[in-house]
Amino acid sequence: MADGVTTGSAPVVAGRRPGVRWRARYRAVPWWVRITVVYVVARIVTGAMLLAYAGQQAANSFTVQHPSYLSFAAIWDGAWYRVIATGGYPSTLPVDAAGHVTENAWAFMPAYPFLVRGLMLLTGASFEAVAVTVSLVAGWGAALVFRRLLGRFLDDGRATFATVLFCVAPVSAMFQVAYAESMGMFLLLVALLLLVDRRWWTMLPVVLLLGMTRPTGLAFGLLVALFLVVWAVRPAWVREYARPTVRTALPPLVVGAVSGLVGLAWPAIAWAVTGVPKAYTDTELAWRSSYIGWQELVPFTPWVQGFGWWFRQPAGGILLAVAVVGFAVFVFQPAARRIGLELRLWAVAYVVYLLAVFFPQSSTWRILLPIAPLLGIVALPRSSVYRVLLVAACLVLQWMWLDACWLVDGYDWTPP
Repeated sequence: MADGVTTGSAPVVAGRRPGVRWRARYRAVPWWVRITVVYVVARIVTGAMLLAYAGQQAANSFTVQHPSYLSFAAIWDGAWYRVIATGGYPSTLPVDAAGHVTENAWAFMPAYPFLVRGLMLLTGASFEAVAVTVSLVAGWGAALVFRRLLGRFLDDGRATFATVLFCVAPVSAMFQVAYAESMGMFLLLVALLLLVDRRWWTMLPVVLLLGMTRPTGLAFGLLVALFLVVWAVRPAWVREYARPTVRTALPPLVVGAVSGLVGLAWPAIAWAVTGVPKAYTDTELAWRSSYIGWQELVPFTPWVQGFGWWFRQPAGGILLAVAVVGFAVFVFQPAARRIGLELRLWAVAYVVYLLAVFFPQSSTWRILLPIAPLLGIVALPRSSVYRVLLVAACLVLQWMWLDACWLVDGYDWTPP
């Protein structure tokens, strides 16, 4: 033939194989369209799982038997966000017979439920419909920003696959339920992208809103501090050519200080409204009292207590040490350099924050969602078999997580 040749049974037209033509068509599609398709398909799959579990759900304190999707998607913390969106925060803390502060709305930041309230008033729609819609849209935005962020360091294929993993992660149901995680992830990823691009002043409103959406203000402030230290010691590690001067260090110093202050602002607001100095921390401690009883918050002891409760000592201490060392090895392995030091420093800062204040229990997997940029490391191998198996594993783990945490089984002590 004048315009092509035949190789086996697959014709090659104009010197191009079918696979090459397919890849050319794929690359012609704008990246945001590809990510949108991935996100929509992932949400349909997760939605089907949630509907399957809703069909099994017995009547409980949150819903009737066999609830609708929206009702099922607004249980657990969604019930607290509904309380805040419809009635605000209590001015008097609830206490038990012994005088201990019990679970209440002050454990939850205001940006997400107040946004939902505003949209409810504007549209007249129900809390469930608005809250789930906000999460879906914010999750879509998070997926797009995630792809853009990873694209700063990885090639198109790897950045896209990392985003696929982000969309199908075991706890990705958070992107379509009445939780603040979607909104928090969107704001966090925007802040990280702005940090990578060194757009410090633009970060300020993002950091302010992020600190009032999820309790990440102190962790982000620590990230900026670590970044400044590395910049001062080894500028090349953060892709700088010279050490910071007073002029160049001022913007990140302001961002770090503002983020840290925002991290302290919510406890201060809770104190001002309730008149109880430890209103926020005492409220948070109420959630762990069913595990270890009523204890004061001593920084960097919760994980020791938690691993001791789950696994007994000394096994708990050994497992905790292995987990911390394993995380450090993973983050600082040579291959991890491909995603840039900023994203790895964020993971370190956030994990240090969790080690300081968080008690490990069934919510741990959801709480770890902010270190999702590390998926860029997981996405480095190009093997098709590896990638297919990894996506399949994420879907299986997603099903298992919904079964263990989201489905309400009588007196359930495994909240997501």
